[in-house]
Amino acid sequence: MLGGRSGTMTTDRPASAASESTLRVLRDVLRHVPGCDADDLAASLLPGGLTNRNYCVDTADRRVVVRLSSDQAALLAIDRRAEWANSVAAAQAGVAPAVLAYVPSEGALVIEWIDAQTLTAAHLDDSQTLEAVAATCRKLHAGPAFVGEFDMFSLQRRYLELVTSNGYRLPPSYVDFMPQVDRVQQAIAARPVAHVPCHNDLLAANILRDDSRLWFIDFEYAGNGDPFFELGNLWSEAHLGPDRLAELVAAYCGGESPAKTARARLFGLMSDYGWTLWASIQDATSELDFDFWSWGLEKYERAMAELQGPDLALLITAVQEDELEGESQ
Repeated sequence: MLGGRSGTMTTDRPASAASESTLRVLRDVLRHVPGCDADDLAASLLPGGLTNRNYCVDTADRRVVVRLSSDQAALLAIDRRAEWANSVAAAQAGVAPAVLAYVPSEGALVIEWIDAQTLTAAHLDDSQTLEAVAATCRKLHAGPAFVGEFDMFSLQRRYLELVTSNGYRLPPSYVDFMPQVDRVQQAIAARPVAHVPCHNDLLAANILRDDSRLWFIDFEYAGNGDPFFELGNLWSEAHLGPDRLAELVAAYCGGESPAKTARARLFGLMSDYGWTLWASIQDATSELDFDFWSWGLEKYERAMAELQGPDLALLITAVQEDELEGESQ
């Protein structure tokens, strides 16, 4: 996968110089940044990006990241104005780079450059790193409320309607698992937790690490939601084992919680099941030279393993027996 679903802003070395036409757009965008000299700049396309083009831009006095969004945003249920507002809120919470400008006419977001390492899934397979991620999640979740709500069950059904109504490819027997998904949704709904501002797309590539802290980037799917989707999604995206999920949840909750771990694991299942359809839509509509179909099938296979596995009933029972109803930790 080429970075995050949303088109990762990465601080790795730029990949290629921007064209003259792109430079003209970037100059127009940077004129909206107070005190920025937009006339003399150099820009390079950053690696990664499946729905955006992300540029490292150097001016005489600063370095920034400019994200130019694609026309697929609405199709993939991305609200650019909400992304901007939530990026600002995340920066106010102290977990994300500062937002310097939002230029709707160009589909552009200008973000502070952070000198940091982009994490990989292998980095997350580490207790100390998971503790830092959990602490950063708690900081975000305690921050200013986001614009909009995020619910993977609703998003999955929205994607499924789009895929079926347009005749896009579906993995074999995909809809046959909807009864199990309904059971998972009912179990989670029976033990509601307080919704908090969540990133909802914490792939490793959307986490940066500098000498002292972590940063979250790319808030396209951000919204107020269940904090245990946040943890389960991160866990499933990094392909970590069950013990690592228990570690992550314990670090987040301040102690072991089998019920909350089960909740996060069910959300990890829903992450794979739902984002499979994101891949189906991209397979049918994207012009990028990327094998979205194979990427989606890998997610679907992991979802099927959970939906057909012996642990599903146990996880549902564990969630239903959670006595911390209405609390998020």
